[in-house]
Amino acid sequence: MNRVTRFLCPSLFYCLALAVLACLGVSRSHASGFGIFTQGADALGQANATVAHSDGPSAVYFNPALLPSLPGTQVEIGTTAVLPSRKFKSDLDGHTEKTEDTAYFPSTFYLTHQFNERWSAGLAVFNPFGLGTVWDSDWEGRFIATKSRITTFNINPAVACQITPKLAIGAGLDILLLDAKLKNKIDLSGFALPEADQKFTGDGEGVGFNVGLHLQITDALSFGAAYRSEIKVDIDGKADFDPPAAAAAFFPDTDGDTSLTLPAQFTAGLAYHFSPDWIVEAGVRWEDWSSFDELKIELDQAVAVPPTTSVSYPRDWDDTWAFNIGTKYRLNDRVALMAGYLYGDNPVPDSTFEPAIPDSDTHLFTVGSELTFDKLKVALAYGFQLQEDRDKDTNEYGAVANGSYENYIHLAAVSLSYAF
Repeated sequence: MNRVTRFLCPSLFYCLALAVLACLGVSRSHASGFGIFTQGADALGQANATVAHSDGPSAVYFNPALLPSLPGTQVEIGTTAVLPSRKFKSDLDGHTEKTEDTAYFPSTFYLTHQFNERWSAGLAVFNPFGLGTVWDSDWEGRFIATKSRITTFNINPAVACQITPKLAIGAGLDILLLDAKLKNKIDLSGFALPEADQKFTGDGEGVGFNVGLHLQITDALSFGAAYRSEIKVDIDGKADFDPPAAAAAFFPDTDGDTSLTLPAQFTAGLAYHFSPDWIVEAGVRWEDWSSFDELKIELDQAVAVPPTTSVSYPRDWDDTWAFNIGTKYRLNDRVALMAGYLYGDNPVPDSTFEPAIPDSDTHLFTVGSELTFDKLKVALAYGFQLQEDRDKDTNEYGAVANGSYENYIHLAAVSLSYAF
C-alpha cells in the first residue's frame, strides 16, 4: 500500500507542475515555445521590430508611447494561425514520434483615440501567453505529458502624453485571465495494473502594468522602449483521476493551488527612415525568467504516506534575450512590403527540460505586405520559426522521454484596421 501511495505523489505533482510550467514556458513567441508575441500582422511582417515606430493601433501593445502619433480614432482586429510541428527521436529504441497536427488562433483587438495634440488613449485585448502540445496517448513520454493547453487573455487600457514635440510617454494596466487544461498518464505497471489517466484543470488571474517611451532623436532617427511588469497569478485547480478500481483509494480527486510570477519584459529599438518610404528598426527584448527558481504546490487533500499537502520543485530558469531587425518599404500609396528576422534564446536549463515545453533557441524569418484602401488597411504576414534541435537526458524528470527534439512553427497573420 505504501508503495502505491508513494508512486501517486510525484505523478500528481508533475501534473500540477506541468500546468504552471506550461504557463511560464511559453511567453516568448518568436523566441521559442508557444509564447504569443504575434500581436498584429504588420508587426509580424517586421519580426516585431515595431517599438520605435508604428502607424497602426497595435502600438497599444508594443509601445503605448506611440499612441500620440495615431490621429483620430482607429480600430484594428486580427488573428494569427499558429501551426506547430514537433518531432521526438527516442534514445531508447530510435523510434520517432510527432505531435498531432493542430492549429491555434491567437487574436487581437485594438482601439485608439487622440483627444488632442498631447493626449491619447487606447485599449487592447490579446492573448499574451498560450500553449498547445498534443502527443499520442501511447508515446514514450506519456507519463510526463500527452496534452497541454493554456489560454490567456489580457485586457490592457493605456494612456499616452506628448510631453514635448520630441518626447512621448505612455502607461497601461494589464488585467490577465488564465485557463489551463493538461493531461498525462500514470504508470501502474509495477503493481500489475493498467495505466491510469489524470487531468488537471485550473484558472487564475493577475494584474500588472506597462509603460513606454518614444524619443524622436532626429527627423530620421527615433528610439522606443517599453516595459511590462511581472504579474503574479494565483491558480486554483483540480486534479481528476481515472484509475483502475484496485487503485482508486490511492487516487482521490483533489483541489490544488499554486501561484506563479510571470516575468517582467523589456523591449527597446532604434528606427531609421532612410527615406519617407523606407524604415528599418533594430531591437532587443529581455525577459526576467531567473525569477522562476522554484515551484511550490499546495493540495487541499493530503496524499501519500506519511500524508503531505505540499511539495516544491527547483526550476532554476535563466533570463533570456532576443534580437530582431525589421524593415518596411512603401512601394506607393497603396502597397507596402515588410521583412524581418529575430533570434532568441530560451530559459530552460537541461536539468528541467521536458517534452510539454521542449524549448530551444530560435530563428524567426518573416515577410509581409500592407494594402491601403482609403481609411482601411489590410496587413498580411508569414513567419517561419525554426527552433534549434535539443536533447533531453536524464534530469529532474528522470530517464523518461530521453532523446532529441525537433521543432518548427508556421505563422500566418491577417489584420484589418480602420481610421474613422
